[in-house]
Amino acid sequence: MTEDIHVWEPPDLAAALLGPGGPFELVEEDVLGVGVTVFRHRPPHLRAVLAGAAARQPDADHLVFPERTLTFADTVASVARTAAHLARLGVAPGDRVAFAAANVDPYPVAWWATVVSGAVVSSLNGWWSPAELAHGIALSEPTIVVADERRLERLREVGIPDHVTVVDIAELDALLGPPRTDDPPLPDVAIDEDDPAVLLFTSGTTGRPKAATLSHRNLVHCPMVIALQGAMALLAMPPPEGIVRPQPSTLMVTPLFHVSGALPLAAAPVTGTKVVFPPVGSWDEVTHLRLTEEHRVAAWSGVPTQFWRLLEHPRFDEFDTSCVMSIGGGGATFAPELFRLMARKLPQARVGCGYGMSETVGSGSRLGGVTLETHPASVGSVEPLCEIQIRGPLDEPLPDGEVGQICIRGAAVFLGYWNDPEATAASLDERRWYRTGDYGRFVDGLLHLDSRMRDLIIRGGENIYPIEIENRLVEHPAVADVCVVGVDHHVLGQEVAAVVVTHPGTELGPDEVREWVAAGLASYKVPTHVVFAPELPYTKTGKVLKHQVEDDVTETLAAGT
Repeated sequence: MTEDIHVWEPPDLAAALLGPGGPFELVEEDVLGVGVTVFRHRPPHLRAVLAGAAARQPDADHLVFPERTLTFADTVASVARTAAHLARLGVAPGDRVAFAAANVDPYPVAWWATVVSGAVVSSLNGWWSPAELAHGIALSEPTIVVADERRLERLREVGIPDHVTVVDIAELDALLGPPRTDDPPLPDVAIDEDDPAVLLFTSGTTGRPKAATLSHRNLVHCPMVIALQGAMALLAMPPPEGIVRPQPSTLMVTPLFHVSGALPLAAAPVTGTKVVFPPVGSWDEVTHLRLTEEHRVAAWSGVPTQFWRLLEHPRFDEFDTSCVMSIGGGGATFAPELFRLMARKLPQARVGCGYGMSETVGSGSRLGGVTLETHPASVGSVEPLCEIQIRGPLDEPLPDGEVGQICIRGAAVFLGYWNDPEATAASLDERRWYRTGDYGRFVDGLLHLDSRMRDLIIRGGENIYPIEIENRLVEHPAVADVCVVGVDHHVLGQEVAAVVVTHPGTELGPDEVREWVAAGLASYKVPTHVVFAPELPYTKTGKVLKHQVEDDVTETLAAGT
């Protein structure tokens, strides 16, 4: 380890967990040619993860759908039947099974059936257009495509190659349910830790999506990190004597084609978690609150947009949310004001957020505990078993305090981009450091995410990071949402533009926006242009479509409106 590489520093209380003979004992092993810290006592692949959970707690609820509940034993039986069905359809180890569907009951079961068979899940984005779906199929070359009727209609528009079998996901529903006398066992094909397991397509807000290839190692390692963090939290604050801890539970609010859907699904058997699936359809605040109360959901996970909508919903206080003991998420940076709102509305909950991406299965850094109160504008310290380095434009390591590209290494880092050696070479160096494309800096051991590389605004030679201005503006009582972008200027290069969404019934003018920013930030960061909008454009997973905001602002300014 060198001084410019930041690693996790385990607390003293974790010694019994991490040391020789401990459940999370650490060792260094060769992973794809690089020495990496890993858990000694880890399952060898995802099939062992699922089978182990069913052996430990067969009768515990696992997958809870609107009309049925599967225990861990039911889930394994359903997965085994579905895996046998996939084999009859010609799926062999290494083959891709493409999914294009909403989070209906057979989807998570068929997801598990694919990976326990040694095949690879190709997670097609269910919101894609017909052309985008066709691109995903052409790139991943699946043996079969499993889709619901809505996506099948789109696929019919572009056509599916003749050699690809198409399966209506509704046909798999009959394979779900409790164990049966004639059930097959789980497949016993050989699976290596570094075999591909899941393809997660990048968001594709610019350019064609790439498929990040996640291995069995990735999807075993990251849930074990989650379990380690839970064990450390229990050691730090054990439950009162005589109190039996309830089964962990969470709501699946993210599509399974997203990293925030795939990781909880893979992690749930490791932590023994009950996963509650809402009815199919757009995410809804009242449904989320209702299911939380009904199932005594202990963990909320989501993106900032969802938490703002939940906590500010006029019916929030109608529901019992006292069961929510932890709140976390990622996908975008959390504003300090959002943390303060969480503390007011859910004082019993531990709050934190993570910085990561599909290519690292969401791993990177984590903000929580006292650090959240003292440094809420950071994204926290390095997560367990991750390494982070800040690099300059020539790939050189930078000292603390300097802004550069964030690079991540560890057992969570993906194998590469499927069928895209050029993109893989550009993103992974020879020591398996992943170049994230994000700008950040370390200050006193904490990572500060300044901006995505493409979001950087350079005004008259000064670097301006939009997130700093956005965090300042969202603290204004009249501001509901904001996005800061750069617009071209013939002398300065770029100027700062803020697109502001106000709360209903409030009034705010451009000068007031500028005065608010000027009171907290340097003058060159004050927006030259202020545009008011009824709402911002978001992806379905809660990320602002900044390129669309930039286009809209440019058009508005050109029109003089």
